[in-house]
Amino acid sequence: MSLIGTEVKPFAAKAFHNGDFIDVTEGNLKGKWSVVCFYPADFTFVCPTELEDLQNEYATLKELGVEVYSVSTDTHFTHKAWHDHSEAIGKIKYIMIGDPSQKISRNFDVLNEEEGLADRGTFIIDPDGIIQTVEINADGIGRDASTLVNKIKAAQYVRNNPGEVCPAKWQEGAATLKPSLDLVGKI
Repeated sequence: MSLIGTEVKPFAAKAFHNGDFIDVTEGNLKGKWSVVCFYPADFTFVCPTELEDLQNEYATLKELGVEVYSVSTDTHFTHKAWHDHSEAIGKIKYIMIGDPSQKISRNFDVLNEEEGLADRGTFIIDPDGIIQTVEINADGIGRDASTLVNKIKAAQYVRNNPGEVCPAKWQEGAATLKPSLDLVGKI
């Protein structure tokens, strides 16, 4: 079943954020736009390249009113150790959630039960806590965080402009579409 259009399920977790351990719940994902980025494990290979890339887009995402949460089935303690010992991860300013119970990974349907690790899943969540986009990659395929910026701009535009939709490769300021009978077969 698709998670698009569904509300984020309840959870409570510990996270590492800017040198502190904090509590995070599904309530933190409401009231603003959120990106939740699942990855398999700390101290691995593709994961630090993705998380560093996400950090490189973090200032732009913050300007768009977006908070970022990374999640793996590691603990918040492991996130701190990784942050303290990796140049790439040491740059991270967004919230790193520990999911050792695997509840959050199950809630978002990204848990690889056999391995006990999360798949590479990226979710954009609107201020009402409703999932608007889902992207899931195979373990060996890293994600490009720059694509998140355009997806979020499109999602925000559609939310703020009912009756309009964004076509493929839409960029902020470009023409949108107003679905109607007149457009059927003309695109």
